[in-house]
Amino acid sequence: MDGTVLVADDDRTIRTVLTQALTRAGCKVHATSSLTTLMRWVGEGKGDVVISDVMMPDGNGLEMLPKIAQDRPGLPVIVISAQNTIMTAIKAAEAEAYDYLPKPFDLPDLMKRTARALDSRARTAPRINTEAERPDELPLIGRTPAMQALYRVVARIMNTDLPVMICGESGTGKSLIAKAIHDFSDRRTLPFVTVTPGDLRDLDGPAKVMARAKGGTIVLDEVGDLPPEAQGRVVRMMDAPGDHVPRFMATSQTQAGAALESGKLREDLYYRLSGAVIDVPSLRERVEDIPLLAEHFLARDERDGQPPRHLSAESAELIRAYSWPGNVRQLENAVRRIGLTAMAEEITRAEVEAALGNQPRAEPVMGQQRGESLSASVAAHLQRYFDLHGNTLPPPGLYARILREIEMPLLEIALDATGGNQAKCADLLGINRNTLRKKITDLDINVTRRRKLM
Repeated sequence: MDGTVLVADDDRTIRTVLTQALTRAGCKVHATSSLTTLMRWVGEGKGDVVISDVMMPDGNGLEMLPKIAQDRPGLPVIVISAQNTIMTAIKAAEAEAYDYLPKPFDLPDLMKRTARALDSRARTAPRINTEAERPDELPLIGRTPAMQALYRVVARIMNTDLPVMICGESGTGKSLIAKAIHDFSDRRTLPFVTVTPGDLRDLDGPAKVMARAKGGTIVLDEVGDLPPEAQGRVVRMMDAPGDHVPRFMATSQTQAGAALESGKLREDLYYRLSGAVIDVPSLRERVEDIPLLAEHFLARDERDGQPPRHLSAESAELIRAYSWPGNVRQLENAVRRIGLTAMAEEITRAEVEAALGNQPRAEPVMGQQRGESLSASVAAHLQRYFDLHGNTLPPPGLYARILREIEMPLLEIALDATGGNQAKCADLLGINRNTLRKKITDLDINVTRRRKLM
């Protein structure tokens, strides 16, 4: 790589790592913990690419992007953030960031994106010009690769006219994603119309739906449940939309291809709706997001006037281990009920056990299907990750990312099983004790809730 990179992050470790990696790659690097300093460098004409965190001691990195675009048109800005919600990805896209990566980021992946930015010297992300009032956050939260891939897809298709199919189990948030795409698109001031089978029962049903939509967004709720004649009416409605062309989206609890193969979805309707297909992962496929979501729901209730509540380490682990067949919707209802009935600010394991005892199908989320080998279970998760990216490949550095995601829970479970005894854990794993210590440090594994390592 050849060029000068400006790095702004309040984490000294991140600044050091990026400075060393970029310097070894042949770049000149200026690193700072201050947005004020960064903006001064930009104004002085320094830098060919900017890498900036969002939350800085003296401001918000996303809010600086319009000023950077004004002062230095065409200067690529790569946003990195620990705020791993769909809002961050959307705001980065609408602020014309060149790229967005969640923390913790994969260093080789960031290096390749920086190299592309140095080559292009131009932004490619579309900008949304809006003064509409928007919510501060959406309950589409997650740090897992599956959710980060979903965020990127939503940000890319938001302002296109492509029809969208959103597939996922009940309670995963399909309708919420459809509403988010509409609310942050250029059609946000136009109607958002959800269509049910009853709306298409009569011959004049499609005309009434189009009149309600007025060029906004039409969402076909559980499209596979529409009777064949109603699906035919949707096909004709999409082929002859009239003067005010709406955007069509559909939700389905069945995967798009499976709905087609089973005959639940007409072939002609499938091809019209599948301009973009979004597969929403279940909670079983993003286990690490479960405590994060639970704390989000508790914090939201506190903002709404409920007493402050937080999960103890033991109660968070129990919630994480539950299967949650009803996905995010079931998790939200259970956590809110636990928060209301908890006796103290810290929610205990016993209180969670009592609440989960009334929930259906309380199997461990990480359990395998009977007779399924570990390799088959892992293969299914890996295939799901690839499928989430559609026709594009996952970001480079996949091997290291997958190893990290497997290695961390392995070490945590082994440490728990050995009571935090480092010597026993190393022997169990068949690795050197010093190697175990280094991995604990490198992976930032929280050992404070376990017995002191010996």
